[in-house]
Amino acid sequence: MSIAEINNTDHNTVKDQFSKCCGSSVWQEKMLENMPFKNEEEIFSCSEKIWLQQCKEKDWLEAFTHHPKIGDLKSLEKKFANTKGWASNEQAGVNNANQKILQELSNLNDLYENKFGYIFIVCATGKSADEMLQILKSRINNTVEQEIKIAMQEQNKITKIRLEKLLKG
Repeated sequence: MSIAEINNTDHNTVKDQFSKCCGSSVWQEKMLENMPFKNEEEIFSCSEKIWLQQCKEKDWLEAFTHHPKIGDLKSLEKKFANTKGWASNEQAGVNNANQKILQELSNLNDLYENKFGYIFIVCATGKSADEMLQILKSRINNTVEQEIKIAMQEQNKITKIRLEKLLKG
């Protein structure tokens, strides 16, 4: 969608498109409230400002529920059908990973989710499975306070990438 299309399309349709970028309903509503947008830079700036300054932890956690676990290709096909194309491209680094790395990712994903209460969030674009595994290993021992901030920042990166994809059509 172009900026003009976003500005001139009914809010329900635009909200549906925004939901593919970020699963937080508060973020989506606040994006709609800030329409119309002048240009791409304004949409990116607005998105980041809303996410970092107006969304709260409950909004971040809601957004996290709209992601499949890293390497969980089955959930991409089922639960996340509306973002499957974008998420599978983002997680392309796991496509050629060996079984040992995939199993370790799966095991650590489970440990992470049990510890923090949400799935491991990382901006996976351009990262190999081994890189994501190393990042997961480096974050698993963070405190709850440290990790929610890191996951929130990673979600912000993902949202920007998905907004770019939305604008490219």
